[in-house]
Amino acid sequence: MQYYTILPPPDLAPFVRCFWVLEHEVSSEKPYFHKTLADACAELVFHYKGTFDEIDRSGKTSPSFTAGLTGPTSLYRRFRISENFGIFGVYLYPFAVPAMFAIPATETVNEMPDLYSILGKMGSDLEEKMTLAENNQARIAIMCRFMRGCLQRNARPEPAAFSMISQIIQSNGLTSVTELAERNALSTRQFERKFKAFSGFSPKLFSRIIRFHAAMNSYGDQQKSLTEIAYEAGYYDQSHFIHDFKTFSGEHPGTYFSGNSEATEYRDV
Repeated sequence: MQYYTILPPPDLAPFVRCFWVLEHEVSSEKPYFHKTLADACAELVFHYKGTFDEIDRSGKTSPSFTAGLTGPTSLYRRFRISENFGIFGVYLYPFAVPAMFAIPATETVNEMPDLYSILGKMGSDLEEKMTLAENNQARIAIMCRFMRGCLQRNARPEPAAFSMISQIIQSNGLTSVTELAERNALSTRQFERKFKAFSGFSPKLFSRIIRFHAAMNSYGDQQKSLTEIAYEAGYYDQSHFIHDFKTFSGEHPGTYFSGNSEATEYRDV
């Protein structure tokens, strides 16, 4: 299995956190299972090789998209594939969706629309180019051109809103919402309304998911106990940590940090 990330060019860095690639040769005897966890940020995802099936809570499967948008989500999902695969992802700040596509962030929360559903023929053309691209460097170039064009056509500059969301991400969800509202000369209600319009979530839920990700970033550090991970991520006690981890991942943090989770296999390469 191969997994790696690439930083975006400076002009797109305010909207794109990174590009990423995941490739794997699947054994004919054992399918590959993948689990995605709650995430306050959105992603554009292109399966240029292989097609995954999504497994719902009852165990039923249905084909997932080959190219689409994963909106900000408070849910976890499971997928399965029995063939070799290659995936190219564009990890976006949540406000990139309304900025690039003029789609309110709230309309994409917990949704996974395919590219044609949100972009029409432009989405189909983009999917074809990404699938047929010679390599992942070519895919980066295609995506950069595409996103620059979208920003020129649709950009809704809201630097204050973008900054507020970025500050919560950079502080790992520990920024005070009240203080952030005051610094931007907004009432708490005004702040929450503007924040949700560009992030899809209330500031409180957004911060919880960001804090959850801060805890996940300790994966692989065998020297830390679950209690240490919880406190470093800003949880007041272990019970809150366990509660949020189960809510956003569907499993106990002990399972995740032991490496026995479908959500961590790609991180072990």
